Amino acid sequence: MSLQVDDLRVHYHTMRGSVRALDGASFRIDDGEIMGLAGESGCGKTTLGKSLIRFDSRMRHVGGKVQLDGRELPIGDDKAMRKHRFKDVSLIPQYAMSAMNPTRKIGRMVRELLESRGESFEEIRPELERRVELVGLSTDVLERYPIELSGGMKQRMVLVLSTLLDPSLLIGDEVTSALDVSSQKAVARALVEFRDRGFVRSMIVVTHDISVLYQIADTIMVMYAGHLAEKASTDTIIEQPLHPYTKMLIGALPEVGVRYEERQLEGIPGRPPSLLDPPTGCRFRDRCPLAHDKCIETPPFVEVAPNHQVACWAVIG
Repeated sequence: MSLQVDDLRVHYHTMRGSVRALDGASFRIDDGEIMGLAGESGCGKTTLGKSLIRFDSRMRHVGGKVQLDGRELPIGDDKAMRKHRFKDVSLIPQYAMSAMNPTRKIGRMVRELLESRGESFEEIRPELERRVELVGLSTDVLERYPIELSGGMKQRMVLVLSTLLDPSLLIGDEVTSALDVSSQKAVARALVEFRDRGFVRSMIVVTHDISVLYQIADTIMVMYAGHLAEKASTDTIIEQPLHPYTKMLIGALPEVGVRYEERQLEGIPGRPPSLLDPPTGCRFRDRCPLAHDKCIETPPFVEVAPNHQVACWAVIG
């Protein structure tokens, strides 16, 4: 077992009240597993990823616990989490291409990061150079400023930095957004290779682009309005989804070879509920074609087949 999350609840306190961005998530990620985390914008997927490393000071941990390799992470305590960041759990943040300090050469930036974690740059430099070459870059990038690198080169460099201390868990937040197709493929290949080489034990890849997850993820977990909807193998989610939201999400994707001047893509009618005052029960029920009286109660996230979990009364009865 690599990661175990139990009833995790994370809110944002605002002038208008608490935004219940993550409201009771429970799931497991096994060693070697790359899990994709998908859903509409605002569903809570970035909050879930960042909460595991406590990378946003606005977050308020209001309940639940997280265990990594059998040890509980102090995700409610920013200071206590410091010793776990980048060593046990690491993050490729959203807009990672802008994450590097533009006034520092990359090599100097790496040195400062390592020294802040009590590590020796000179001892780790041979491994740093090896990994830079593994992602298709020349070691002379260490003598360049970030502005001298393309978007895809920056993203691969951030991947190297985020995994240099061999974390058990890596969280990638929209790691391929704003990249061209060839750069997306290069980053996707690098993620899988780093897992296969043991540089990181397991991963959560957060994205709205399910086509990216189809290339790299072993499993996909779908979120909706702060709740978990479904988790299963990637093939199962794509080919045999059970939750109505997952079905509609997959159904809204374009198909290769289909001419769309003859067939219009269909979105999901309606809008997600406000997380300032979310409805009771299933949060998808106002948009769901299968909604019935039972949906006023919150469905549990349960296993309906081996390694296939769903939270839907129409599925679990």
